[in-house]
Amino acid sequence: MPSPSRSIPFVTLDVFTDTRFCGNPLAVITDARGLSDEQMQAISAEFGYSETTFVLPPKDDGNTAEVRIFTPVTEVPFAGHPNVGTAHALAVEGNVFGKPVVDRIRFEEKAGLVEVSVNRDADGMVTATTIRAPGPLTTGASIAPELMAPCIALAPDDIVTIRHQPIFASVGLKFILIEVANLDALARAASRLEPLTALRLMHAGEDCDCATFLYTWVGADHLRARMFAPFDNVIEDPATGSASAALGAFLTTLAQAPEERHILVEQGVEMGRRSLIRLAVRTSNGVFDHVEITGSSVLVMRGQLAL
Repeated sequence: MPSPSRSIPFVTLDVFTDTRFCGNPLAVITDARGLSDEQMQAISAEFGYSETTFVLPPKDDGNTAEVRIFTPVTEVPFAGHPNVGTAHALAVEGNVFGKPVVDRIRFEEKAGLVEVSVNRDADGMVTATTIRAPGPLTTGASIAPELMAPCIALAPDDIVTIRHQPIFASVGLKFILIEVANLDALARAASRLEPLTALRLMHAGEDCDCATFLYTWVGADHLRARMFAPFDNVIEDPATGSASAALGAFLTTLAQAPEERHILVEQGVEMGRRSLIRLAVRTSNGVFDHVEITGSSVLVMRGQLAL
């Protein structure tokens, strides 16, 4: 067996939780200089988490870093928990590429510039990070419940259409947003590849991997959600900040909510990895402006990849 020629530092965190072994696991390669696209993809597949991030020097010195995000099978332009966790990791490290990490961070990503605020307690310890989704709210086609239901192993009457039909939506990464009737329907849901493949072909123009984000209301501005992304090799995701942000922006726009609306998204409960995602949706004169995503993270592992 050949000896490794380089050691690559990494940390892992559980994101959208302050309890280790809950939330959504994330691997952060804190210095990805010199890695090829193929190596980044292979490392992400090796970790097997829903996403792995790779930190590179910024193209613009006014920004903190360039961050690339890979699922086990592909690179994505933006995602919520990778940004929340990567910012937490760098803030704890205190410096990146020889520069101090301040409490206002800016990441260069495929979807655009992602702004991050670091929240600390009285002792200066990082307690949470808040990111601003980089994209405007965009919506695509609606999907009839009769077509959507087989894709998520439910009956059409398990899908609620009072507010909206299942619909493609994005603030940086596209999902199908689906309201279901209650917690029982949410618990029974599962991803079914054959009908989902047919749906994906039917909506090829959406340029979406048809990740499904199901939710139901459990209180005022409190949602329970699940996310399935089989085409990304993610059977289920414990916490999906980008999908939560798209949902929060979409619901706020539908409701023509006032200038600020706060929504709590609880996810991962059915997986035994409860996560809490806090959204602040900002509007101006009834028009969506941006959405902020806040979550805590906890460090799990630190090590070296041998390449």
